[in-house]
This record gives sequence, C-alpha cells and structure tokens, in this order.
Amino acid sequence: MSLTANWSYPTAIRFGAGRIAELPDACRQSSITKPLLVTDRGLAGLPITAQALDILRAAGLDAGLFSEVDPNPNETNLAAGVAAYKAGGHDGVIAFGGGSGLDLGKCVAFMAGQTRPVWDFEDIGDWWTRADADAIAPIIAVPTTAGTGSEVGRAGVLTNSETHEKKIIFHPRMLPAVVICDPELTVGMPRPITAGTGLDAFAHCVEAFSSPHYHPMSQGIALEGMRLVVEYLPRAYEDGTDIEARAQMMSAAAMGATAFQKGLGAIHAMSHPIGAHFNTHHGTTNAVCMPAVLDLNEPMIAGRFDRATGYLGIEGGYKGFRAFVDSFNDRLGVPKGLAALGVNEAAIPDLVKGAIKDPSCGGNPMKLTEENLTALFRAAM
Repeated sequence: MSLTANWSYPTAIRFGAGRIAELPDACRQSSITKPLLVTDRGLAGLPITAQALDILRAAGLDAGLFSEVDPNPNETNLAAGVAAYKAGGHDGVIAFGGGSGLDLGKCVAFMAGQTRPVWDFEDIGDWWTRADADAIAPIIAVPTTAGTGSEVGRAGVLTNSETHEKKIIFHPRMLPAVVICDPELTVGMPRPITAGTGLDAFAHCVEAFSSPHYHPMSQGIALEGMRLVVEYLPRAYEDGTDIEARAQMMSAAAMGATAFQKGLGAIHAMSHPIGAHFNTHHGTTNAVCMPAVLDLNEPMIAGRFDRATGYLGIEGGYKGFRAFVDSFNDRLGVPKGLAALGVNEAAIPDLVKGAIKDPSCGGNPMKLTEENLTALFRAAM
C-alpha cells in the first residue's frame, strides 16, 4: 500500500431542517441572479419544488425550471438542459433532487460554456483539463433524497444512450459552491425510494471502507456513515416523518460520497452497466449486488470488518456483517436478485464488458477480471 494520495473534501454545506429558506442567500453568495433550477420530471410538480421556486421568486430572483431529466440521465437530457440554460439567459444552476437531478444539473452548469463534446471530459486521466474552467457556471446543490451524495461530488454520471454505458464526467469545479441539506425535503419520499437511496449511501460507505487505497480520513467517515445507515435507515423507512432519522440519513449520504474518494468497487462496476442497459434504480441495484461482492472480497476485507462490527452494533465480526446485509435487504424490501429487476442471463456478457471498463474496478479489494465478474453477475441473478 502506497502512503501517497490526493485528497479533497466537501464544500460549504448548510445543514438543518427549514434551511431551504436560505436558498436566495446561497444564490447571492454564488453571484447567481438568474438561476435555472434543474430537477427530474417526477419532482417538477411536487410541492417542495414549487416551494423552492416561490422562495427564489419572492426574493426577486428570476428563476427558471428545467425538468426533462430521466432516472438515468443521458446526453439528450443534457443537450436540452444546456439549450434551456442558454435560451433563458441564466447565470447559475440549482441542482435539485435525487441523483439524477443533481448529476444532470451539475453537468448542465459544466457544459453550458464548453465547445467540446461532453464525452471528452470523461473521468480518465487528465481529461478534465480539456475544459474551459472559467466557463463553468456556479452550482448550488439541494438534495431531496438521502443516497447518492452527489451534492458533495466533483462529477456527474451520464448515460451514453447509444452505447448503453454510464460515464463519469469530472471536473473539480463541478463541486457545488453551496449545498443546502434540508431533511424536511426528504419527508415525502415513499418507502421504496427511502430504502433504495439509503442503501446507495450504505454501498458507498461499505465500498470505501473496503477499498485498499490509503485514505484514513475517508476510512473513518465510511465507518461512521455505515453506523448511521444501520441505525437510522430502518427508522426513516418505517416512519417517513421521523425528522431525526431523515437528517441522519442525509448526513450519511454526504458522508458516503465524501468517503468514496478512497475508491468504489465491484458493486458499482456492476450496477453502472445494469442501470445503463435496464434503467434500474441505482441504489436498489447496488443493494442487490452487494451480497455477491462481499463474498468475492471476503478474503481481503474480513479482518477490517471483524474490527468494525462492534462499533456498528453487529455481532459476529465479518460473518455477522455478511448475514446482517441479507437481513437488512429483506427488512427494507429489496428484490431478491437481479432477475427481479428485469436483468436476464443473456445480457451478462455485455454487462461484463461494461463493468470491466468501469473506473470503480480500481477500488475493489480483489482484482476484477472478466471471469470473476461473470461469476458475480451470475451469483447476483
């Protein structure tokens, strides 16, 4: 293990119930006078979105709305968002929603001033340096779910609709200038979304904690993030109005995305191509894939989970943790296997090809090959 790494940590976060009221001040802090609020179609007509727009307009901010965002956003959504941004004469983006709205909003702000195609900025090597950094619009992020943690990330996930590949578009200035984490915005999430997004945060923490890379700060954040999910996700699932549980899950989501600077692994390498091909919910897909990935990585990670489980309140060391994951999925209504998500055996060769190219492979404790990925997909079916 090399004791060398490049580290980065989140931006300014305004955390607490009711702090959506501070959205106009966040705009002023970011020098935004005419924001474009980017969200998904499902959120566009909900009261929390109307509330956010009313708050902005009451403060004299000429806010626009763009909501042509698919659950797994793609380059077509991005092109429409950029067109709306330019047509409206906007000078900043409010990325509002779950992972899809947050990711696409960040990508719109990033691409609004670029001249090269978006795929030129995939998270490969130093490709991010191709961008005109001065042309990136300021971003405010407002999560309405507790899962992806995209609000504290420097990238957005975009599906290439022609190749059915999920690509990570990266630039340091895609990190939002201000984040408003208001747990009251998550109260209306239905149980399946509460579970799926919460288990996404759990997967981020589990994979970061398992990653072999050296990043002790992220390691500690991943451990505490796991504890928060273990303790508070069942409460949020059972009672969506439990504001303490909602707040703790919102913290866990941001912590998971901060922690995975240490690395992700096979769970995400699998779920990215599955989502691109079958349009599945990302967090739920992660949860379905996790047991098989834990089995593969057991020889490499059992020792660290043996030490961690006491803190997590789980008995039995790694074996106890592994059993807990199955029972946790059952308790939260996670489907039994990828087949229940619509994935078919015939797609496995294409899914393996997508997974082996995914950048998440580099953080998996066990080296990933086409052979063991094929076995993983089959085990997860």
